Amino acid sequence: METLEQEPLAENTQPVEESASWKRFFLDIFETLILAVILFVGINAVSARVRVDGFSMRPTLDDGEFVLVSKLSYKFGDFNHGDIIVFHFPLNPQEELIKRVIGVPGDTIRVQDQRVFVNGQQLNETYIAHPPQYSGEWTVPDGYLFVLGDNRNNSNDSKDWGMLPQENVVGKAILIYWPPPMWNVLDHPEVVASQ
Repeated sequence: METLEQEPLAENTQPVEESASWKRFFLDIFETLILAVILFVGINAVSARVRVDGFSMRPTLDDGEFVLVSKLSYKFGDFNHGDIIVFHFPLNPQEELIKRVIGVPGDTIRVQDQRVFVNGQQLNETYIAHPPQYSGEWTVPDGYLFVLGDNRNNSNDSKDWGMLPQENVVGKAILIYWPPPMWNVLDHPEVVASQ
């Protein structure tokens, strides 16, 4: 006697596979978004991007350039003469400015005869637009910095509003990243006194 064996009917697995592929798709999107958020938070924790507004740092920086700023520079190191820093303006903390460090705590700054002196030594400032057309003397207390723009005669800086609290510093400017033709790593020459 012949028996007929029936082949088992193939179940329709397409909906299950389709459901699994949609779940995988949404899981991939979710993982990508989480990774993007982690990267965004991480990058913003160690750096900032700042647009230069105005001409106070000419010729080093120009209006409209975008600068990458390291927020970690002063967590692990000290402020140095010649550093270009971004900080919250003491008279309006919502505004960020960019200037060069001329004096650190304990320094005496004197501007006289179109020259800048730190602790009695004249600075060799190859980066400035023009020599300063003003004069004055300042002593930098603990916890503060004395900052000037490279465009000395067209800069709102420590000569106008006084010392910068170190706690206001966002970080050290590292490079110009926009516009592309102006891309450049910023030079932070130690401002060496000339004899």
